[in-house]
Amino acid sequence: MKLTELISGIETITTAGRADADILSLGFDSRNVCEGQLFFAVRGSATDGHNYIDAAIDKGASAIICEHLPTHVNANTAYIIVRDSSAAMGYIASAFYGHPSRKLRLTGVTGTNGKTTTATLLYDMFRRLGYKTGLISTVAYKIDTEERPSTHTTPDAIRLNAMLSEMVERGCDYCFMEVSSHSIVQERIAGLTFAGGIFTNITHDHLDYHKTFAEYIRAKKMFFDKLPREAFALVNSDDRNGMVMVQNTAAQIHTYALRGFSDFPCHIIENTTEGMSLEIDGRQVWTHFLGRFNAYNLAAVYGTARLLGADSEEILKVLSTLTPVNGRFDTLHSPSGITAIVDYAHTPDALSNVVDTINELREGAGRLIIVVGCGGDRDRTKRPVMARIATENADLAIFTSDNPRHENPNVIIDEMTAGLPESSGWLTIPDRRQAIKAAASAARNGDYILIAGKGHETYQIIGDVKSHFDDKEEVCRALGIDSENK
Repeated sequence: MKLTELISGIETITTAGRADADILSLGFDSRNVCEGQLFFAVRGSATDGHNYIDAAIDKGASAIICEHLPTHVNANTAYIIVRDSSAAMGYIASAFYGHPSRKLRLTGVTGTNGKTTTATLLYDMFRRLGYKTGLISTVAYKIDTEERPSTHTTPDAIRLNAMLSEMVERGCDYCFMEVSSHSIVQERIAGLTFAGGIFTNITHDHLDYHKTFAEYIRAKKMFFDKLPREAFALVNSDDRNGMVMVQNTAAQIHTYALRGFSDFPCHIIENTTEGMSLEIDGRQVWTHFLGRFNAYNLAAVYGTARLLGADSEEILKVLSTLTPVNGRFDTLHSPSGITAIVDYAHTPDALSNVVDTINELREGAGRLIIVVGCGGDRDRTKRPVMARIATENADLAIFTSDNPRHENPNVIIDEMTAGLPESSGWLTIPDRRQAIKAAASAARNGDYILIAGKGHETYQIIGDVKSHFDDKEEVCRALGIDSENK
């Protein structure tokens, strides 16, 4: 496309050089620049793309989007000065790929917990309703039946629009995507047209990035502030910040809830080790899911499907066939009568929800052993909160490594256990494999083991090294469970 076409829809401060350049591709990583590329100089948390403009030009970039001109200006290169390179990248990427989000019904899911489950179940739901569907989530990216590994909850704007374009080419009618708070603030979703947005809940998380809870709330709210009038905004009205999210939205507001009045009410009739019986919108349905937190997720799925035009009876039929997402309350049973649960719970609220569900199921019988850690280079304020929840609810809590990244695992664990009373109710084992083995050795018939924090992840990050590590594999091995026939 011509550069003039791509920038026609964005606000520019000034331009310099040849604005009639032919643009063959888009990019923001100077190491991967190719001939005829439009290079975006984006300011990141660690590096500033403006420092790599010359390197991008040397590799063949024919145009630059930047927030200020470099010291040296190349006469053969076009420079487009904008207020925000990240936002410009979103709008230009959308134009470059033919505005794909306008050609399918794109629904975003945001919140602290439940995003992956809600988005994935909506993908499964609409596939079973007979539609070609896309998914962009923490666990996987899917273009109809093709699955690709996920690198970010919400990918960068260029990759995002490229995938949406592929979905359109393959005839997808819908796409469901997780929208992280980082992606909202960093303008990765700029230029997208959403048919609807879902708010699950908001609790303590990502304060390493947002600094305050108020800023975290503001980041989530920005998504709803920008929804168009034709879109819907579906919020969990039981969450105290649910209606805050839609205070300034132009979208049509709808609610779901388990406790208060809502447009799509849901009530738990029965909760067993095999699943839940729910009453949703006045109709009863049996599901393969456990726990109050999953009842909220299913209510969101039902409400979204209704708002997207699906028939209520068909929705409930499909809802009864859906199964839990990998790494979300993944339940395994050992030959010796021990129940192990692998869950992604990595926030205080998520851990509390999972623990509450286990306590409801065990009904006082058997002990609960929790293995949990906290990620390195992430929100440090939640570490002692996570440890306190574990010790207050478990008969034995084992604190271990999650993904320590560039932090010392022992320091992370020390920060988790700071202030805990000395007792026999908890211990520390930094090696995650050994911690899981210790939990298995301590468990006996009727006990529950919760392995929390990593869920679907099949890796562990120590320093810059990403090695294979799968909680499910480890606990199955430790308990003698055949993971293929769990």
